Amino acid sequence: MSDLDVQIPTAFDPFADANAEDSGAGAKEYVHIRIQQRNGRKSLTTVQGLKKEFSYNKILKDLKKEFCCNGTVVQDPELGQVCV
Repeated sequence: MSDLDVQIPTAFDPFADANAEDSGAGAKEYVHIRIQQRNGRKSLTTVQGLKKEFSYNKILKDLKKEFCCNGTVVQDPELGQVCV
């Protein structure tokens, strides 16, 4: 038989860039704001990817005053600091 150049489709991973070893909080200067719906009118908002030179606690304090809500800063081993 002759050699045929057959391309087998591979699975595309849309999160491959986010899972790279060199990516961290503020590596590409993207700020991720995620809103997760809970029950009825309840929701959970997370902020991730702020530069390390910014203080998460001060930003959280201003967000809590502006939007009349509660929040906390969580240290995640995979994602770094996340405002919840």
